[in-house]
Amino acid sequence: MTAKLDYRWHLREVMATRGMFSTTDLRPLLAERGIDLSPSQTYRLVVERPERLSLKTLMALLDILGCTMDELIEPVAAAGAQRRRKAAGGSPADTHGGLGDLRPKRARIVPE
Repeated sequence: MTAKLDYRWHLREVMATRGMFSTTDLRPLLAERGIDLSPSQTYRLVVERPERLSLKTLMALLDILGCTMDELIEPVAAAGAQRRRKAAGGSPADTHGGLGDLRPKRARIVPE
């Protein structure tokens, strides 16, 4: 089974390390590189995790911030994939030295 991947978007953090604390700082720099985003699009790009992003926009961000893709986008295992693996290998409590077999069993009602 192939692992399901997800990602973390670190644009806000990378901007902060470069002294950029406002989305309005980013918009004119993007426009200089031919990326014309509205104020609300720029805000969403910074504070939310984008589902779709053009390569031109990504390249402009990397150029503006002087960073690599590794700094901006962090690949991580999808949350659903981790839950399934834990369920297949035992309960999450088993993997962390928790209660394990001490959990109560579900009662079955048998008609008489």
